[in-house]
Amino acid sequence: MSAPVRFPRFFVTTPGPCPYLPGKIERKVFTELNGSHADELNEALGRIGFRRSQNVAYRPSCLDCKACVSVRVRTREFTPNATQRRILRRNADLIVSACRPWSTSEQYELLSRYLSSRHPDGGMANMDDMDYADMVEQSPVRSQVIEYRTPPRFGRIGELVGACLTDQQTDSMSMIYSFYDTEIEGRSGLGNFIIMDHIMRAKAAGLPYVYLGYWVNGAARMHYKTRYRPLERLGPDGWECFDPDAEAV
Repeated sequence: MSAPVRFPRFFVTTPGPCPYLPGKIERKVFTELNGSHADELNEALGRIGFRRSQNVAYRPSCLDCKACVSVRVRTREFTPNATQRRILRRNADLIVSACRPWSTSEQYELLSRYLSSRHPDGGMANMDDMDYADMVEQSPVRSQVIEYRTPPRFGRIGELVGACLTDQQTDSMSMIYSFYDTEIEGRSGLGNFIIMDHIMRAKAAGLPYVYLGYWVNGAARMHYKTRYRPLERLGPDGWECFDPDAEAV
């Protein structure tokens, strides 16, 4: 006799201020990812709008707002525009490596500089090296850290200028969190390059999607996700292509 199916237990967070839209209240529903079926559960939940953080899958469950929308890029049809092609050429010499999910001091130092520059008041601003290690290493699913380095010089490994914690799934790559050097000379567009590299890597592997997390209409810090087309969003009737420009507030 086969073992009985265990359905996940879901919980709801205490409401708090929304980090994206002023005056809004945020609430999340979440469940734990563990055991031998964590990968399958994570993928199934990802298809209905959940995101992963360490060993937890969560999604917004706000009472009076539906602004957070799950989005994913259709990799097979993605074609970079003129600006994106310039970014690809500018950073084409970077050395890209897919590493096991193990934190390093070099990664943490880069993350700290990134947060200080881009998100000094964000929820991760006070993250210490142990918090970062937990973010990377406490993964019950198949994941990796993709590193981006400058070319080696004088026999020494190149400088780490970008990294992304990424989940590997059967039909997609899910970008959990990316960070990069915001001030290195001649490397503008690094964040865009990291996303496009994921799109191209997924396409080469025959994976039709790259998950970018949530797009929040009206939140300027989320606008960058609309640059990668065709873009699909999760709606009441499932995943559908849409034009963010037609809906921007």
